[in-house]
Order: sequence, then structure tokens, then C-alpha cells
Amino acid sequence: MARNFPLAPWLHGSTVYEVNIRQYTPEGSFSAFAAHLPRLAAMGVKILWLMPVTPISKEGRKGTLGSYYACADYKAVNLEFGTLDDLRQLVQQAHGLGMYVIIDWVANHTGLDHVWTQSNPGFYKRNLSGKFYDSHGWDDVIDLNYYDGAMRLAMIDAMQFWISQCDIDGFRCDMAHLVPRDFWRQARTALDPLKPLFWLAETEDLNYLDVFDSCYSWRWMHATEDYCKKATSLKNLIQLAGTYENDFSATTLPLFFTSNHDENSWNGTDIEKYGDALKALSVFNFTYYGIPLLYSGQELPNEKRLKFFDKDQLDWNQPLTMQEFYKQLIGIHATHPAILAGANAMPQWVATDKANAVLAFARRYDNQELLVVLNLSADPQQIGFASAGTEGNYADLLNGGTKELKAATGLYLEPWNFFVGSRQR
Repeated sequence: MARNFPLAPWLHGSTVYEVNIRQYTPEGSFSAFAAHLPRLAAMGVKILWLMPVTPISKEGRKGTLGSYYACADYKAVNLEFGTLDDLRQLVQQAHGLGMYVIIDWVANHTGLDHVWTQSNPGFYKRNLSGKFYDSHGWDDVIDLNYYDGAMRLAMIDAMQFWISQCDIDGFRCDMAHLVPRDFWRQARTALDPLKPLFWLAETEDLNYLDVFDSCYSWRWMHATEDYCKKATSLKNLIQLAGTYENDFSATTLPLFFTSNHDENSWNGTDIEKYGDALKALSVFNFTYYGIPLLYSGQELPNEKRLKFFDKDQLDWNQPLTMQEFYKQLIGIHATHPAILAGANAMPQWVATDKANAVLAFARRYDNQELLVVLNLSADPQQIGFASAGTEGNYADLLNGGTKELKAATGLYLEPWNFFVGSRQR
């Protein structure tokens, strides 16, 4: 089905920052997090993704605080985080700093004691015994019934509540592929006329690309981790990266990341997973075709797995040693013409004489060129370029100054190092 939903005008060049309100500060509140907004705005963050802000079910609760994704009421705020007015003020302050705010939306299921279980029990799926159930093995939630038209309208009404009450700018749609695609089309048709919205899907199901602005790049995340563990080749990585150009369109962008709430809590921190390759892979995420995502605390960096069902917190009483690095990448992503051109400047692979160790690509728009070279190996590399036209002088966007590249002996990179250059052609 053809897509007929335009991208929000502020999406190209934006970086998404996922906010774990519970674990961000000792208070775990909207107002405590708000103190970080000026710093994040100075970093260049454009879109704040707030993990679910709704109250958490008490029945079947995991741990002491429960899963953010077991909602008890779609039209209420989690009072552990603050009041509805606190959230309004947070959104207003973010808007005043030039940022946008989207909220996590869990449409496939609710918590076991969601208000609808009493007011509208017909909104749920039932098993042969007539009981509510979840079909994916999550024992603290129950599935909604999307064959029920009234439930769909109630869900859309709940989404509209957050737009009208808090002026949010979109939704990160949890496990979007578990919800019928035509519901998302129905929701967008109803809600998009209210204001420009950003619709981010937690899915890589290609059937959903026509109803979302951005979708996850899980395959890339897993493949790069495999590469760091020597379980796949650079050739396979490059082939996979090419699929994102082919599968995604000018109006649906892949979301690239090295961490998020699930990965950090369940599979390891970005440092655990990628080690010395973390910075190089981050450079890729911010310069390839798509939208980059950062998770709470990556700018520290955060070296611990945050608890998912209990109180934990990031330690901001330490130097933010990765913040300047990410600020540079965010700036490149937000300003370089070849990135802002989106699908009009798709990455073109640059051949080198180190095909088993070096990933290189260029993006070109009008007379502007961005060259990205990553040494994805534990050895230093003297890199020669086989692609014609690569030689010349480039502004070094990360280190400053100018670098001259020659075809045969074009560039020397230390292990896991990288070069991001720009020039006019």
C-alpha cells in the first residue's frame, strides 16, 4: 500500500535521545530530569523519547516497581514520576529549547489490572477458558483485541489525550508489528491532522514501513555485535547495510543505535557489547542513511546494566567523557548537506585496499561530499583508495584542520579509529 503520510519537517538531521525517567536521577521524576534539558539541548539533541509515562499495574507486578510496559491506565500519568502538570512543564521547557518530545506507546497489551479490564472487558482477547491472556509469554500483561472497533477508537482517543493535554510530538510504538498495520494507518489518519507528529516503530517488519517514519535496525545492531565477537565478516556487514538503502524509502528512515533500554538491561551496556569498536560504530550510526539514537547515560558513558523492575540510577557525579564526542556527531548529523538531503544522498561504498578491515562510504549532494572511513579492526591500517575521485583535500570534521588523501597511500588509521571528512567538489 502506498504511503501518504509526510515526514515531520524537523525530522531530517535529528537525533533521538531515549529518556529513562525512573533511573535518570535519584528522584526519578519529570522535574528532576528537566534540569538536564539545557545540557541535552547544548549537545544538539532534537527529539526526546520518554519511556512510558503511564501508571504501572500492581497485579502481577515484577520487582518492586514493575515494568513500564504494563500499563494500568492509558489516560493517566505515573505519579512516581510526577503530575500531569509536571509533564506539561517538561514538554514546554523542551519545546522552548528547540526540542521535541515523543512518548512510548504500548498498544498491543496492557497490565493485568488496567482500567479497561473492568470498564470494557470486551476490549481483550480471551482463551478457550474465557480468561484474558498474553500470547508472547509475558506474564504481567494481557493482549488487546483489535477486532473490536470500539477498542480501536478508545486507543486513538487515549493517544489524542496526550497530544491535547501535554502537546507531545509523536509516539514510539512498542512492538508495533504485534498490532495490525491497518490500526496504525487508522491512528495516523486521525491524529496527524492535529500537528506534525513523529511515528517511530519498534519493528523491522518491512510491511510496516508505509505507516511509520522510522523503524528499528535490529539486524544491524546484532550483526555489529557479532562482528566484534568475530562471528561475522565485514563483507557481511556491508551487505547488510546495503539492505537498509534498498528496503527503506525516502519517507521511512532506519533507526541506528548501540544501546537502548532493552539492550542495556538485558544484554549489556554498549561498552560490554562493542568494546573498542563503540566509537567507530557510533560514527556509522550518525553518518549513514537514517536516524541515530542515544540512550540515557551513553554520554557518561554508563558502564552498568540498569535495573528494569526496580529503582536504580545513573551517576552524573563524574566527568561526561563521551559527551563531546556525541555532540560532534550530533552536529555533523544536523548540519551536513549530504545528511540533510536524506534519500537524495544515499551512501556510496568507497573501495579500499583493506576490504577485510575498513568500511568506507561517501554521501554527495550537489557539490557537497561527506567521506566516512572506519578502521573496524584491532590493527593499524594504511589505507589506499581504489574508488576514483576519492583523493583530494578534506576538512577533518572530528579533529579539525585539513587532511589530504592520496589514492595509493590515502589515510592512516589507528585500530578502531575513523575519519569523517567534508569537501566541496
